[in-house]
Amino acid sequence: MSTPPVIELRGVSRGYEGARAALDDVTLSVRPGESVAVLGPSGSGKSTLLNLVAGLDRPTAGTVTVAGTRVDGLNEAASARYRRSTIGMVFQFFNLLDDLTVADNVALAGELAGVPRGEARRRAAELLEALSVDRHARAHPGRLSGGERQRVAVARALMNRPTLLLADEPTGALDSASGEDVKELFRELHEDGQTILLVTHDLRLAADCATRTVRMRDGRVEADSAVAA
Repeated sequence: MSTPPVIELRGVSRGYEGARAALDDVTLSVRPGESVAVLGPSGSGKSTLLNLVAGLDRPTAGTVTVAGTRVDGLNEAASARYRRSTIGMVFQFFNLLDDLTVADNVALAGELAGVPRGEARRRAAELLEALSVDRHARAHPGRLSGGERQRVAVARALMNRPTLLLADEPTGALDSASGEDVKELFRELHEDGQTILLVTHDLRLAADCATRTVRMRDGRVEADSAVAA
């Protein structure tokens, strides 16, 4: 019996009154352990796709199922619980809290999901060590380089052992050296079996870290192909 997909979109559209649909009849599946890069020009629907999978937006047609949950049918409270339990999110501009230390930024994600404080702090320490930023645990994010802050953001995203890691332009705000560092991190996460869906303009990131690329244009999937080994 085959393993069900982690992500399954069927006939998904997202329209806005008086404007062209941001997504137009998109069908897409992502299997466990895949790393899929979504590519396309600005306005192609990439970010809308990510927001629908994250439960931050709802389709106007079609269904969005993630890890067996019909995400498009969740109310606001259930969507928040779904994100805490199933999804890890990494953003272009990190979205770390500057008034908290690095360790507290990571642990907070666990505490919000109901993990006891002591356990959350132990898990945060393990992740920071695994991602080679443990020496900054007591520092505030503003004192770190862009690449280091993105590693902290990934640690936070992994805090609750998510089924799916979503990344929105994870190298977009980084210099080339920091971008290479983050690419290596995503490659390692994929090799460890993490299912990843990332939106990017970075063709090298897609080539280095993805097993598939999905190219979008005008709200539709234009091409879906395996990345050459």
